[in-house]
Amino acid sequence: MVDLWIVLAVVAFSALVMGGISIVTGQRRARGAGPAPETGTRPAPGRPPRTWPRRPPATPVQPSAPPAPTAPPVPVGEAPPAAPREAAEPSGSVATPAPVEAPSYRSRLGRSRGIFAGLRSLRGHGVEPSAWDDLEETLLRADVGVATTDALLGDLRRRVAAKEIANGDALVDALRADLVDLLEAGRRWDSATERHDGDHPATAPGTGHDEAEPVGRELRFDDDPDVVNVWLFVGVNGVGKTTTIGKVARQQAAAGRQVLLAAGDTFRAAAAEQLTTWAERAGTEVVRGAEGGDPSAVVFDAVQRAGARGQRLVLADTAGRLHTKVNLVEELKKIRRVADRPPGRVTEVLLVLDATTGQNGVTQARQFTEAVAVTGVVLTKLDGTAKGGIVVAIQRELGLPVKLVGLGEGPDDLVPFRPVDFVDALLA
Repeated sequence: MVDLWIVLAVVAFSALVMGGISIVTGQRRARGAGPAPETGTRPAPGRPPRTWPRRPPATPVQPSAPPAPTAPPVPVGEAPPAAPREAAEPSGSVATPAPVEAPSYRSRLGRSRGIFAGLRSLRGHGVEPSAWDDLEETLLRADVGVATTDALLGDLRRRVAAKEIANGDALVDALRADLVDLLEAGRRWDSATERHDGDHPATAPGTGHDEAEPVGRELRFDDDPDVVNVWLFVGVNGVGKTTTIGKVARQQAAAGRQVLLAAGDTFRAAAAEQLTTWAERAGTEVVRGAEGGDPSAVVFDAVQRAGARGQRLVLADTAGRLHTKVNLVEELKKIRRVADRPPGRVTEVLLVLDATTGQNGVTQARQFTEAVAVTGVVLTKLDGTAKGGIVVAIQRELGLPVKLVGLGEGPDDLVPFRPVDFVDALLA
């Protein structure tokens, strides 16, 4: 009996020991302790050998592509932003400013119209003795000048005495006709002899130049393809030469001409910078020199560069100078000579005058004409406080046509001078 219990105890102990070993082995396998065979047989007591399945080889993991960027949410009611545009290649052509409608004389000649307003009271009446005083005062206040006023009144008195003018309406109409006739370019009016001369002497008195004086108000341009037209701008300081050049460049570029600017004013501070700004507005280029350098060298370089590039027009700025300074006038003559060297040809010498200077402008015009054979006048600042009669004085006393007038500060306020429109704006 005792032996039986001993045998049972041994059997139970053996079973416990074998069970513990199996649990430990399973736990070790669960933790990955010990490599498990990929293939082969594993004998077990009392069992046939078992074939373990082969594990497939591990597939290498490819790195995932970064997520595509997503556009930020667009608020409701707003359009999504446009995609950025690539910078356009320069096309080689310059965008020219579009022409703008020119301002009217009547809207800009405020003060001058006010001066002539008193003449409207002559209409509807006879020609009274006081009418002559009114006419004289009006013309002198408008800066027509003593000589031109006397000539105009002399012609009107003669026609009233001859019964050609019977009343105030006819008197004002006759004055209008005389002013228009006097302002016709290429014609010189003389009340004493009643002559209207269509020809001018080929040489300006005392200049020594052999250029024929201009006829007409159009800006002259030589169509010869081998010629670079040069327009020189002269005048005293402060009259607006550089600004005038910029406006003319804008107009000529809009007309389809290839323009080059020459910064010949090498003495005034910031003159070249101002001209460069205008060149950018007009879509053209500017030739500059060293500050204080030789202005004639700048003009020469501009003409040669224009000839090499096929540009047909050079607008040359010059330093402001008093007409009484002999050395400065001689320098201006040199600029003119240099600009005339092939392929350059000076087709315009434009004297820029400030309309507010009155009769002093006539003196300036006379002196500059003797120096460089001025071909035409640009009258700036005719609007506002200017007195328009200076146009009449310049035309009659010097025979110089006023070609352009400034009726404002805007880039398109420089317009061709039209005698009929001008006179009508004063007397209407």
